[in-house]
Amino acid sequence: MSSIHIYWDESHFWGLLVTRALSAWGIRHRLVRGSEIADGALSGKLGEPPAVLIVPGGRAKGKADRLGVKGMDAICDFVHDGGTYIGFCGGAGLALSGRYGLGLSPWTRKGYKNRLHHFLSGHVEARLNTADPLVPDDMDHGLLPVWWPGRFDANDDSVTVLARYGKPGPDFWVADLNLATLPEGTMTDWENLYGVSLNPDFMEGLPCVAANDFGSGKVILSYAHLETPASAHANHLLGHILSEILGSTVGDAPVPAWDVAARPVHWEDPELMAARTAMEKIVTTGSEHFLLFWRNPWLLGWRRGIPGAGINSLYSLICESLTIQPDDDTRAFWDEKRDRFRVLMELLVGGLTGYLLAERLSMTVFHSDPGAVSKEGLREQRRALFGLPPEPGGIFADLSALLEELYWRLSRTS
Repeated sequence: MSSIHIYWDESHFWGLLVTRALSAWGIRHRLVRGSEIADGALSGKLGEPPAVLIVPGGRAKGKADRLGVKGMDAICDFVHDGGTYIGFCGGAGLALSGRYGLGLSPWTRKGYKNRLHHFLSGHVEARLNTADPLVPDDMDHGLLPVWWPGRFDANDDSVTVLARYGKPGPDFWVADLNLATLPEGTMTDWENLYGVSLNPDFMEGLPCVAANDFGSGKVILSYAHLETPASAHANHLLGHILSEILGSTVGDAPVPAWDVAARPVHWEDPELMAARTAMEKIVTTGSEHFLLFWRNPWLLGWRRGIPGAGINSLYSLICESLTIQPDDDTRAFWDEKRDRFRVLMELLVGGLTGYLLAERLSMTVFHSDPGAVSKEGLREQRRALFGLPPEPGGIFADLSALLEELYWRLSRTS
């Protein structure tokens, strides 16, 4: 079976989802950095060329920056010469035309006039195009998960739509609102009374999975995360797509559920173990004060404005790194970085605990004294810890860069 490369930079925990899916299905794969792609990882200069490049979710601009012009050109050449590009969410955005895009698809990214409409998550009832061989014959509809998706601007008929959004599924959220808990008609009432539009019905009929040719290659873009653990319909569609491309049946069963907290420890590194415990205390603090909660065993939920995604990413990368025994080169790398990692973690944990409690205090006193806790002060605390959306920064950016490099090195030994 041909191999798959996963573009690892700026993937956070989305890259872990792809890695887990391919590992569960026994598909040979390798994590590659932007610098490796620029140096020829897709053309065979650094080993066997892949049949497929998968680009996980994450920030498209960050991925483009890591690739540079040389790396972006290398991806375009790879696909033009017959390779397949599969992009999920941010990886789909990277492939589109326009700013920070590779131009592998003639479509562009369509923004949101209402920013809250970007904060959509959970499963959606999707309608699938069984006339296309990339869609299983037995799958004209299914529940597909989206996690804060962008939108396609479907401005060119040369692209084939493989799936379109339907109605929200049973676990669908808008920002920090669980739609299943709202009485029927609530969102209509809110719009009439307050002028606040949260209804996700604007998505219905829009494309969420699409494919097009690029030169001799194929481009498959999905704002649905088909690699989501234990998402049967999404996993079935992804397995079928990979089977068609690789020429061998894969993905017979759904991707196993992922319980991050229950992952085994095979490398008892003291700094990583301490970091894991510290992050668990952070999540506990957030949970006790109604700011964080586990939506499922791998995904945190959070009150809007709380940096839950960053907390989730750090904890997941730490837990997964502890599952792999390092080789000598990786140990040497970590020995060099360990002290810096410890200092950064101490800064993050101390600052984040104070920040979460300040957010909680702000919510408590808001109705009696709205200005008691400075909103600008909270914003600056968040900026120092995590940066401000959509661009990650602060201590989080430094920690995630260390952990992403560590896991990339560990993946080459497992």
